[in-house]
Amino acid sequence: MPDETATLDLGARLARVLRPGMTVWLVGDLGAGKTTLSRGLLRGLGFGGRVKSPTYTLVEIYPFSSFNLYHFDLYRFVDPEEWEEAGFREYFNPESICLVEWPEKGGAILPLPDLEVRLEMADAGRVARLRGGSEEGWRCIDEILLSWSG
Repeated sequence: MPDETATLDLGARLARVLRPGMTVWLVGDLGAGKTTLSRGLLRGLGFGGRVKSPTYTLVEIYPFSSFNLYHFDLYRFVDPEEWEEAGFREYFNPESICLVEWPEKGGAILPLPDLEVRLEMADAGRVARLRGGSEEGWRCIDEILLSWSG
């Protein structure tokens, strides 16, 4: 993914394959493109409003007709117990898609991902590495790969 456009494109491709009930971890350093990827995903779902990083609000909620998408940013968490105290567990349900930036800050309390997207800076661009954490996650990866080859 050499640039922002490619990151937005990957997000749009994710929008076509994710299903309610899935959890996606977005992993990467500051500036790696996690929020840009989220913006591409939301645009791919048809959301036309402003997409911002939930660094200070901890979660941004995007309601769609058949599900809610919750975009979490756990960067400011000091202790994984903060996740539990914030009442976020109820957001992870069969009617929601949950994107989680900085999942490592949630520790073992955070639900495991169906899909992990790791973004890394490389030379003049970015590299995205996708890893399935469930059968649904691997299905998503297969469908994304097919969308690029077909």
